[in-house]
Amino acid sequence: MIQALQNAMALPDLRRKLLYTLLILVIYRLAAHVPVPGVNQAALQQLLQGSGATNQLFNLMDILSGGAVANFSVMANGVYPYITASIIFTLLTPIFPALERLAEEGEAGRRKINQWQYYVAIPLAMLQAFGQARIYSAGTGGQPILPNFGFDTPENILPTIAVLLAMTAGTMFAIWLGDLITEQGIGNGLSLIIFSGIVANVPQNLQRIWLQAQAREGGTGMGVLMVGVFLAIMAITMFVVVVVQEGERRIPVQYGKRVRGIKMYAGGSTHIPLRVNTAGMIPLIFAQSILTFPAVVAQFFLASENVTVAKVAQGVIEFFSGQSPWYGVLFFLGVVGFTYFYTDVMVQQQDLPGALQRQGGFIPGIRPGKKTADYINSVYRRITLVGALFLGGVAVLPYIVDLFLDTQVLLVTSSGILIVVGVVIDTMRQLEAQLLMRHYEGFIK
Repeated sequence: MIQALQNAMALPDLRRKLLYTLLILVIYRLAAHVPVPGVNQAALQQLLQGSGATNQLFNLMDILSGGAVANFSVMANGVYPYITASIIFTLLTPIFPALERLAEEGEAGRRKINQWQYYVAIPLAMLQAFGQARIYSAGTGGQPILPNFGFDTPENILPTIAVLLAMTAGTMFAIWLGDLITEQGIGNGLSLIIFSGIVANVPQNLQRIWLQAQAREGGTGMGVLMVGVFLAIMAITMFVVVVVQEGERRIPVQYGKRVRGIKMYAGGSTHIPLRVNTAGMIPLIFAQSILTFPAVVAQFFLASENVTVAKVAQGVIEFFSGQSPWYGVLFFLGVVGFTYFYTDVMVQQQDLPGALQRQGGFIPGIRPGKKTADYINSVYRRITLVGALFLGGVAVLPYIVDLFLDTQVLLVTSSGILIVVGVVIDTMRQLEAQLLMRHYEGFIK
């Protein structure tokens, strides 16, 4: 791998792509430290160091923003609005024939859909900015993070508009930087931006584990031991993630003889690779966002004059913020359910039986058409069980660690591990393709 990197750096065009990617990531990390106007940094750090529902939601957003939420910078939305827009269009494509026709038009259709995703990302960024800032402005312990936010008084209107415009502009700037990496650098730009934020948080998490170990047991030896244990947990988890992410079931496909003009072409055989984890990390995002949302909403009713309403709101917050032992079970079931749902959507969108029939291929022993569709769906549902249980296990890993080590702090979060592995594998493959074009040996044998 080191030799392959040296070969890549020795080629002028590849070296330019790598350095260009690094430059864009540095620009993004610098912009992630520019705060929005009027932020109370002391109150912000107090909120993020807590363990409530709001803290969990913003930790998730911090991952997707590349670490910008921790500073409440102009990049605090990150690329999350665009990811949300992409998920919306992915779910809507099988439902609306117009979108389905566009998706089948090739590169021109994909560019049109991407353009619509950019348009949808702008109002989503505004809504997310308002939601984040509204909760931030409520503060914690009576100390607001954004004391001048809101449309309730005339003097707060201009500061509020400035915050919303700054955060929306930051989102579009982050998306633009990601597109620059995709077009002129190496790897998927949006994924690399998220990846950079996850990696940047590792030293801080190491320090937290070290300090927690010393505070509980005392002495430097316990801190070294705990850091070693968490490094081992991360290494084992990443190994399992790689095995499952790369796992696939291969279905054999046979092509019949074809006649073109006066020539006859013999049929060939190949296979369809069905991935064990087709959904990626999307089910984790869905489940965590939905389970955290009730607790965030309930916080607005804590100050209610009705005692019953306040008690119900407190109970909802305690349950959906992870303080209840049943939250981990509900989180696991939610991830499993969303994995099946999203996989079914992706399978319908691919239309593998139709593609086989159009190309003259068939699965040996299976009739073309509905029988082939039923067979592929049955295989997908069986292998998806492994992927769903795997994602559910990764999701509740912090709670399992908490049972034995009395802490939920990990070097990299569950969603972060999936992102890191996916981005590294994708980037390695792109570099491998570039090197093989120049007759160099790549990373993956």
